[in-house]
Amino acid sequence: MIREVKREDIPKCVEVIKKSFQTVAEEFGLTAQNAPRFTAFATTEERLYWHFDGERRPMYVFYDNEVICGYYSLYIQNNSECELNNLAVLPEYRHKGIGKCLFDHAVKTAKEIGCDTLNIGIIEENAVLRKWYEKNGAIHIGTKKFDFFPFTCGYMKKSI
Repeated sequence: MIREVKREDIPKCVEVIKKSFQTVAEEFGLTAQNAPRFTAFATTEERLYWHFDGERRPMYVFYDNEVICGYYSLYIQNNSECELNNLAVLPEYRHKGIGKCLFDHAVKTAKEIGCDTLNIGIIEENAVLRKWYEKNGAIHIGTKKFDFFPFTCGYMKKSI
């Protein structure tokens, strides 16, 4: 059900990310005009190809009956830390435990590649997501406001 991304999966991964984050954009009133750097609007095939080919990020998909319906990648940082990027589940596949499977897989993968901390960024105002990550062992460590986002960025981490 979870496998590594193949290069030919990249266009579908972009679609999954954009569709998944679009529901968040709608919930919080984000548009390409007021938040052009938000994931739903800023994710492109070129960016994911760079993650795949240039950065060689660990990238994974969740698939169900040959349909890619979930995605995440890890950005390997300094000091034995990884950042969880773009954990996404298509709206029609939510509330089936796919996000939890992907998160658990990300934690396991991060540990296997030598990371002891998984960093997570969220929209701070998204209380439901924050509680979900807390339920899965992450702790809230702070916030930051950027001029280019009409929301506050929240930061969490999970020790692994």
